[in-house]
Amino acid sequence: MNNNEFQVLLYYKYVPIKDAEQFAKDELQFCKSLGLKGRILIGDEGINGTVSGPKEATERYMEHMHAMEEFSDLWFKINEADDYAHKKMFVRYREEIVSLNLEEDLNPNELSGTHLDPADFREAMLDEDTVLLDTRNDYEYDLGHFKGAIRPDIRNFRELPEWVRENKEKFMDKKVLVYCTGGVRCEKFSGWMIREGIENVSQLNGGIENYGQDDETRGDLWEGKMYVFDDRISVPINHVDPSIVGKDYFDGTPCERYVNCGNPECNKQILASEENQEKHLGGCTHECRVHPRNRYVQAKGWSHDEIVARLAAIGEELTVEA
Repeated sequence: MNNNEFQVLLYYKYVPIKDAEQFAKDELQFCKSLGLKGRILIGDEGINGTVSGPKEATERYMEHMHAMEEFSDLWFKINEADDYAHKKMFVRYREEIVSLNLEEDLNPNELSGTHLDPADFREAMLDEDTVLLDTRNDYEYDLGHFKGAIRPDIRNFRELPEWVRENKEKFMDKKVLVYCTGGVRCEKFSGWMIREGIENVSQLNGGIENYGQDDETRGDLWEGKMYVFDDRISVPINHVDPSIVGKDYFDGTPCERYVNCGNPECNKQILASEENQEKHLGGCTHECRVHPRNRYVQAKGWSHDEIVARLAAIGEELTVEA
């Protein structure tokens, strides 16, 4: 593929959608007809999607969406690419376009934090009285984050409200900034924080994606790379002074290579070099390394004796038949 023949689109909008289930079916057929690949969630409350494909196809898709009254102002964040960023095309109907599962739902069009453009967000981050919260999952944070941001100990966005309640003293009576990949997670969450009594909450308009593309900020104050939920795994954000903050799961050395644990029952995402992944048989723990269905070991085709020898090299024994 020639460079930049493809585009990756990231977008969302909270807007009532009539007959959302049928709309999801129609969108799937239309996207497939264009040859697009990606993942779109559609609900009664709106749309949240990312698609990739040849420029001609992505341009037609954007025209298609903008032709609809409710999506005439839909904001697409566009990344140039040299191939598809997704393997298949999925369009799903969901009750929520981002799963937060609040006890009492809220409409972000009625209650949400103050939206700050990249330059204003950067200025706010430099304020010593500001508390900066990364609303993404821990493994996203570990690959890259804004300097000084709080890392929530969560593996899923649904866990964030409980985490904030347990750590509420960090945010009460403070200026709070929140951010996420493209902005959609912060729409409801910033409103939820306000409803919880944390009154001064602002969010990064357009998310990290917009911040990295902004001509003024150019990703300044971002450390590492941004995790993305597609085949790219990560994208650069800081175009001023890029750095690596990710650390190898096994030895703590600088690393930005994400892999899944070889044990299909674990599947944990870890940062690991090819060397360390092989050294540890693709498993994040001893139990995962010796798991009988370890995909990494199966792909390597190692014999029983080879597995025993490799485990011995890291001071372990084969305690489960592999």
